[in-house]
Amino acid sequence: MSASIPASTSSTFLPLPPAKDIPVTFTASLKSWWAAGDKQGTASEERLLRRLPFFQPEQMTSSTNDSPVIAHRERVQLASPKHFLNTLSIKSTNPSPTAPPPAVVLHGYGAGLGFFFRNFPALAQWAGHRGTDVFAVDWLGMGRSARVPFTVKAKRDDISGRVHEAESFFVDSLEEWRAKMGLEKMTLIGHSLGAYFSAVYALRYPTRVHKLILLSPAGVPRDPNNLTMPSRELTDEGDSRSTISTSHSAVAASTGGVKQIREEQKAIKEKESRSRRLLTYLWEEGWSPFQVVRSTLFWGPMLIGKYSSRRFSGLTEEEMRDMHDYILNITLSKGSGEYCISHILAPYAHARMPLVDRIAALKLPITFIYGEHDWMDPQGGLQSLENLRKAGNHLSRMYNIPYAGHHVYLDNPTAVNELLVAELNDVGEQLYLFAASRS
Repeated sequence: MSASIPASTSSTFLPLPPAKDIPVTFTASLKSWWAAGDKQGTASEERLLRRLPFFQPEQMTSSTNDSPVIAHRERVQLASPKHFLNTLSIKSTNPSPTAPPPAVVLHGYGAGLGFFFRNFPALAQWAGHRGTDVFAVDWLGMGRSARVPFTVKAKRDDISGRVHEAESFFVDSLEEWRAKMGLEKMTLIGHSLGAYFSAVYALRYPTRVHKLILLSPAGVPRDPNNLTMPSRELTDEGDSRSTISTSHSAVAASTGGVKQIREEQKAIKEKESRSRRLLTYLWEEGWSPFQVVRSTLFWGPMLIGKYSSRRFSGLTEEEMRDMHDYILNITLSKGSGEYCISHILAPYAHARMPLVDRIAALKLPITFIYGEHDWMDPQGGLQSLENLRKAGNHLSRMYNIPYAGHHVYLDNPTAVNELLVAELNDVGEQLYLFAASRS
């Protein structure tokens, strides 16, 4: 085994004020709105990253500790002026000549790399043991990457043209980032819309992808009546049960397991209130929820606080405050990549060009992962596996994560981290057979 990662050295960092309480009054919301900005956004991200004992802030020189990895963040400049991708690099201090391809973690719609703070320690342990690297990247126009103008020139009825332009905004910038970082091949770990873009990247640049790990991927099913409910992102609560026990491991997805998830989704959809139907309509018609929040000005932080308190109720109080401050600063940043949604997804939240009809062209290993209480319809994952196998790709599989919703990696990090490391070590087949015996 590799050297263990040492205890946190955050006491040696320059002081960083704690995140303020989640606002519940107009006065507190106004103060929070006034303080938001790039400087506060940088601090909010660093609070999450300082939980990593191997993280070194930009103002620090190289550490003298014996950690097997060192992490730092940087803005990787792209060719176009003022275009950059915010990047966290977790690099091995003892690179191996036989190291597996690095892993690249890619967040979902309107999120950022800080969402994976509960997964970075396990990924860093893997990187240190295998002598390789892990990267987390904010998509162009999202997170803390450059908020550049997002435009699509294709006409409204040119569906393939609109989709291609919207996808290119993200996947072409990722390819430019890959070349800039000097990576030959990568394993992409994408969540939600980030999983969708990861699959699209692999379709365009198949020689650059070693494996795809898709966490609750968006845009998979073809059926416009699928049970995906994006409004639940604003109303679902976090599941604190995953923090009570570490024994709730991933289970291999089965037809019965998927049916159970879909029955829960159907029951919730039937009870959907009029206000939630409005949220669904606005989301699916391309209205950015972040645009709506920004339009409320001083009330914005309080609205975000209601989301944070509900969705991240499974975190500790300090983690919830830090996540709220991070999300707040991302949301209040200039609108950019978020406007892709109406070009990628048609009304009722199904993709205009579903992955289920495209993914069989890939000849590489693909792992689908859904939460037990996910609002993404897992039926698309099963259909994709069937299409892949018909095309001769028997390297793909699918898992369900207990005690987890759409943010599977955050709701049940123990199970997801175990699964990620197994897949990165290319021993996923053994884990899958074991998981199948429990499903």
